[in-house]
Amino acid sequence: MWRFLVSTCFFVLFTGLGTSAFAYEINEVKDGGTISGVVTLLGPAPEPKAYNLITFPDPEYCGRISTGNGWRLLRDFLVNDQRQVKDVVVFIEDIEEGKPFAMSIPRVEARDCQFLPFTTIVRSGHGVEVINMDPVMHDIQAYETSLQQGSRVLFNSPLPFNHRHKRGDMHATHDHHPSESMVRQFHLSKGRKTFVMQCGFHAYMESWAIAVENPYYAFSDAQGQFSIDEIPPGTYRIRAWHPSIKKQISKTVTIEPQGHVIVNFQLPSPGERQTAHKIRTPPRFTQAALGRPVDIQPLVEQQLP
Repeated sequence: MWRFLVSTCFFVLFTGLGTSAFAYEINEVKDGGTISGVVTLLGPAPEPKAYNLITFPDPEYCGRISTGNGWRLLRDFLVNDQRQVKDVVVFIEDIEEGKPFAMSIPRVEARDCQFLPFTTIVRSGHGVEVINMDPVMHDIQAYETSLQQGSRVLFNSPLPFNHRHKRGDMHATHDHHPSESMVRQFHLSKGRKTFVMQCGFHAYMESWAIAVENPYYAFSDAQGQFSIDEIPPGTYRIRAWHPSIKKQISKTVTIEPQGHVIVNFQLPSPGERQTAHKIRTPPRFTQAALGRPVDIQPLVEQQLP
């Protein structure tokens, strides 16, 4: 079984490495090698944060994903029964030349009051595209941050509701066109390579990204597996990044011509993190605070604490 861990729509793209001293160059890779491996979690996955939906806008619509008793859970870990972790970004930091970038600017989608994907990658000087599939408005707040230097605002923009969605129909599916794209370019400061986007209306919405300077990266899949190919022979530092793991997890590897190296990562569990965002019974705030009845039904997904 998968356990998903993830005030105001909170969408964060978080990037936290040092600025490179070189410019990446595209060159033919001869006798390139491959790195593959598995990412696992040491210890239990932390409990998700919990948000009382009636304390945020659009509780009925956003409650289409909820616990069934009025709470939305924010899960920042995807961990299976073998403690293998999904959506960890694994990347090589110090390659100066090699294969071309295959990526365009990352696209993040607001759907049922969550940002998808939860983790991605960005490039400084490029940008990010955000689209809205929801019939409710979101407020995009984007930051760059690092543990040493703190956060800095990159941009703050409204994301209008999608008028193509059947507004008012709680059973409506997203078989419609996306909203007009919101595209923002940004430059990351030296020492800040974690990019975070959050929504100013729904705090349980988050998305994080790490800045990369070359195309040698991969995302771990549902079994925690990853693979990076066409690596020029040489010795490099490879890193595994997850936004909720503050410690840098890296290893040094040597790639021989046409070689294949297996590198497994073990992420230290944050354990049972202390947070104010927990399910309270009875809740501190009830429907009486709104002065009207609220019908919150998990029509898309009933979350399990």
